[in-house]
Amino acid sequence: MKRALFFVVACVAFLSACRQKEAVVPMGRSGNAVYYWQTDFRLDSAKLDFLARHHIGRIYCRYFDVVYRPSMGPLPNADISFHDVANIPDSIDIVPTVFIMEECMRQPHDSLAWLIVNRIMKMNATNDIQNVHELQIDCDFTARSRDAYYRFLAQVRHEAQRQGMALSTTIRLHQLSMPTPPADYGVLMLYNTGDPNRAHERNPILDPHDVAPYLRYLPDYPLPLAAAYPVFAWQRTIQGIHVEHTVEAGVILDVKQAVEQRRPDLKQLIITYDLSQTSIKRYTPDDYEKIYHH
Repeated sequence: MKRALFFVVACVAFLSACRQKEAVVPMGRSGNAVYYWQTDFRLDSAKLDFLARHHIGRIYCRYFDVVYRPSMGPLPNADISFHDVANIPDSIDIVPTVFIMEECMRQPHDSLAWLIVNRIMKMNATNDIQNVHELQIDCDFTARSRDAYYRFLAQVRHEAQRQGMALSTTIRLHQLSMPTPPADYGVLMLYNTGDPNRAHERNPILDPHDVAPYLRYLPDYPLPLAAAYPVFAWQRTIQGIHVEHTVEAGVILDVKQAVEQRRPDLKQLIITYDLSQTSIKRYTPDDYEKIYHH
């Protein structure tokens, strides 16, 4: 009798957990998406046309950064200002995204996770942001900061789940060799792959030669992954010389093919970085369709 009762309780708990998981990740990880990384959120006609034309279902929107001040610790910085919120199509989910400086993760900060999630919730309420089912943390963590960062992520995930949200985190190529972080899935950042100080040798935004050494980690990486590709350009002055880098669409497609051959689930959710007037004009609609092709 006790065994039967235990089995019933276990089944109820399992079904409850399944329902909770479905509630947390209602959209799954499929579709097309963009990052929005400016400090003013505005959706003009060109951006709305781009979102509709390419069937964008998700905007990863940078809400604020977390920077480190030696005398004060981690602090929020560069909040986004929301405009045209009423123009957000009902079919699009907003994913609040927070960039955290690696310096913030070199020691534990027990209250930081709650503060960040609470701040996101207040920004959503203040600006009437709807369709929020997930948040994302972006950090270029290293072996030195990994343990503190993973502890922090576990706390963020707990706080997010209490609000009915999933948690994703960015994964840079050099982080593929590390244990996986405690998140629902990762976004593999296929940009900023090179050394900016050696920009005269290769395109530091994306070069297949810089990606190739990390391809071996993809098949066995345990965390579910999405892929993010660059549609931006860099303008810099190196040793007094003005340099501009633009990634050709063909290079993006070559890298896309290489990673998808080793990791087919990278076709499920495809993100471009980022949504701006110049990025929209940088490639043709046909180029974008090829990048977003599943």
